[in-house]
Amino acid sequence: MGETSEGAAAALGSDAPPALRIPFSASTLEREPILTERMRMRPLVVEDARDVWEYAQLPDVIRYIPWPQRSEDEARDHNARRSGMRLMEKNEDGIILACELIGESSIGRPGDRVIGDVMLRIDDLESADIEIGWVFHPDFQGRGLASEAASAAIDVAFDRLGAHRVHAMLDARNDASAALCRRLGMRHEATFLEDEFFKGEWTDSAVFAVLHREWIAR
Repeated sequence: MGETSEGAAAALGSDAPPALRIPFSASTLEREPILTERMRMRPLVVEDARDVWEYAQLPDVIRYIPWPQRSEDEARDHNARRSGMRLMEKNEDGIILACELIGESSIGRPGDRVIGDVMLRIDDLESADIEIGWVFHPDFQGRGLASEAASAAIDVAFDRLGAHRVHAMLDARNDASAALCRRLGMRHEATFLEDEFFKGEWTDSAVFAVLHREWIAR
């Protein structure tokens, strides 16, 4: 038989076992932060605590995410723990990307203000499946900033980490995040009914996802 054509080889390659490019260190993004049209995205650090507190204290922000109402001191400790997420190597490992709005002065330190953050977490190493999550200050909503940041983070998941699939798990009542997922081109794959007892009540979870081949074909 003749040699395999390039198209056939590519087709065969698409069925190859997935493999994340790990270990992936947050220091990579410290040296070369992600620059979007309006933001700089780099690993969260302890000095970001005051900016993060500005949105982490708001009831409307934490309503649909697993954060309790915290005092500022408790929030500072929580920020320190999150900023310690520096290496992606095994299931459940993740990093937090602080989203600085260029030209908006920080509240707690010199430099630009952190108006939100994006999480990337290894959900299933064997399947190269990455979970994404986000939280943003409502004062900066309606300007496309969350879409800009989440899109850049998905690029990191696919281009740098080698993910096969990126998904978001949302509280099904979180209409704003569901709309963001749709704007990003993520598909609504499932809704799980009353799968979690969350903040005193049974809640439903919605799953949105996009595959690598779908992302690059946008």
